[in-house]
Amino acid sequence: MAEAGASTTPRALPPHMSEGDVEALLHARHDRPFDVLGVHKSGRKAWCVALVPDATSVVAKVGRKSVPLERLEGPLFAAQVPNSESAHSLTAQFEDGASWAFEDPYRFGPVLQDMDQYLIGEGTHRHLWKALGAHVTELEGIAGTHFAVWAPNAARVSVVGDFNTWDGRRHPMRRVGVSGVWEIFLPGLGEGELYKYEIAPTEGAPFLKADPVGFGAQHPPETSSVIRDISGYGWSDEDWMATRGDRQRREEPMSIYEVHLGSWRRAEDGRRLSYKELARELVDYAKWMGFTHLEFLPISEFPFDGSWGYQPLGMYAPTIRFGPPHEFRDLVEAAHKADLGVILDWVPGHFPEDAHGLARFDGTHLYEHSDPREGFHQDWNTLIYNYGRTEVKNYLTANALYWLSEYHVDGLRVDAVASMLYRDYSRAQDAWVPNKDGGRENYEAIDFLKEMNTLCYGEVEGIMTVAEESTAFPGVSAPVDAGGLGFGFKWNMGWMNDTLRYIEKDPIHRKYDHHLMTLPIDYSFSENFILPISHDEVVHGKGSMIEKMPGDEWEKFANLRAYYGYMWGHPGKKLLFMGCEFGQWSEWNHDVSLDWDALHGEKQRGLQSLVRDLNHLHRNTPALHRRDCDPSGFRWIANDPEQSLSAFARFGEEGDAPVVVVCNFTPVERNWRIGVPRPGTWEEVLNSDAAAYGGGDRGNGGAVQSQAGDWDGLPQSIELKVPPLATLMLRHKT
Repeated sequence: MAEAGASTTPRALPPHMSEGDVEALLHARHDRPFDVLGVHKSGRKAWCVALVPDATSVVAKVGRKSVPLERLEGPLFAAQVPNSESAHSLTAQFEDGASWAFEDPYRFGPVLQDMDQYLIGEGTHRHLWKALGAHVTELEGIAGTHFAVWAPNAARVSVVGDFNTWDGRRHPMRRVGVSGVWEIFLPGLGEGELYKYEIAPTEGAPFLKADPVGFGAQHPPETSSVIRDISGYGWSDEDWMATRGDRQRREEPMSIYEVHLGSWRRAEDGRRLSYKELARELVDYAKWMGFTHLEFLPISEFPFDGSWGYQPLGMYAPTIRFGPPHEFRDLVEAAHKADLGVILDWVPGHFPEDAHGLARFDGTHLYEHSDPREGFHQDWNTLIYNYGRTEVKNYLTANALYWLSEYHVDGLRVDAVASMLYRDYSRAQDAWVPNKDGGRENYEAIDFLKEMNTLCYGEVEGIMTVAEESTAFPGVSAPVDAGGLGFGFKWNMGWMNDTLRYIEKDPIHRKYDHHLMTLPIDYSFSENFILPISHDEVVHGKGSMIEKMPGDEWEKFANLRAYYGYMWGHPGKKLLFMGCEFGQWSEWNHDVSLDWDALHGEKQRGLQSLVRDLNHLHRNTPALHRRDCDPSGFRWIANDPEQSLSAFARFGEEGDAPVVVVCNFTPVERNWRIGVPRPGTWEEVLNSDAAAYGGGDRGNGGAVQSQAGDWDGLPQSIELKVPPLATLMLRHKT
């Protein structure tokens, strides 16, 4: 459609313009609009050129002088203006009588510094988010937003939004050197504005993309980015930040409450709780329960609720489902003030194909591999990052730093590490590409993980990283300079799989599989392990934890209490998914709240009390955590497979009281003599059969005295009554 008032007569172009410039601007294909638009000097004269679609007239104000611009063609206007150093602004009139006065964005020079360009090109910009994305700022005393995006193969990139009627002709961006970055400063834009990038590929029609480094996004299913000013938050968690490094060492207690924010608890009307509400209710509950950390399923913005956040597209945006970014900071700060660390599940392994996301971002396979044998994840129908591209690796390493720095997050649990380490992960023999040496290891992903861990531990004091890694890949939690991947901890998936297989069996058959409970200790000190009972164990038909247990209702709760006692006694940090602590019957459903009404049941309240007491005992008993990652902190005492009995000792540092853990995984009470490492009184500090936990209140009267004489290779022994389906913990009274 022709522009109103379009001229059909020949026109003289400003001396700095060519017919090619006119053609490119009219068809929105100009890749260097700042060379043409705005005020440009030619000798002693100056010309102002403006592109204002749908305008009937445009007036430029330069200094104190207003100059009407003449229509060159369509939406292009130009005129000679005073040769002045003064800034200029524009006023446009439209057919409906509307008038729009605005600062001309093409009057502003480049914002990105040479060093930013160099580091982006080199793939080493540690604080990439400070260069790219949409930043609320001021230039020359004018408030607005600076946009910058990496799209090296685009023919043209524009910022579009409600502010310019989503018209890609209006605000084409400047190509910055050879970095592949495009930028523009748009005066007058600020917090809350919607925007996207309109990208014109070298061939084909333009398309819209959300900002890969956007700090905010619309509520799904809407897909625009949202300008969010993430500067200026007044943190007051200095005490926590100064001490978290000591709290998160492998010698310290760690009991993690894993939470899906959208379904932990909901309001009476069914709506999700906000970050601010969670900052009160969730934090208070986790503190009361004695957990040391909260771990959130991914909160990076994601399009599909059913992915639980594990298919993120807004890697730099806390999901808007619960509130804006500053309110997520409120939640983190509230946790810190309650002495709770915050861990985020972080997903650098893959991303969904949604049209507004990273897939073919500039019309080419930019973030992902072009070969589906490398770039497509068959299990999850997602795309795999090209870790061998320096800019892509930089995008991800900087994102890890972003959450740790900008949001004071204390740790990152990295999802699906095994899928990153191996090129043939879950692939048929002919569906993967070997590495340069003909092997299956993904060298580029391995280098990325090493670099990410080195960067995070080197840049941000006191943090930790955790790998969800299900194979026997060596040195996952070993330092990079010692040949490892550099993670602080690793989920012990072997322990989880073996012990759940055991505890789900009918007790009459357990004697044949006693090794499932004893074998895990053989590899428990090969890494710095966390024992995970995570969300993955209570979905997709696997049933809830209480539902997995065999027997009638009493036996189910007794089995689960005994299992938790064994878990808290076993070497390794602890992780428990929400709802598992009180034994809700239904498996987890992300669309509804946990079944808090279940706590009206005596057995559920008893299980919750047990987990609470286990947490506090774990924190206050050095022998139960100090040497979690050191084989000197553990000793088998006795195993009786025929009767499904186990006993082991835990040790802290010299001077710490040792603890003996005794487990009976049959519904038959046992009398059992076992050796103990020290003479004297052994206090029964935990009995999962206690009446307070819903048990039968059988035990040893609170304490037992040791007797001299070699037993189980130890100098003393104690005679115990071990309740059915129960775990006892006895601490030496020093």
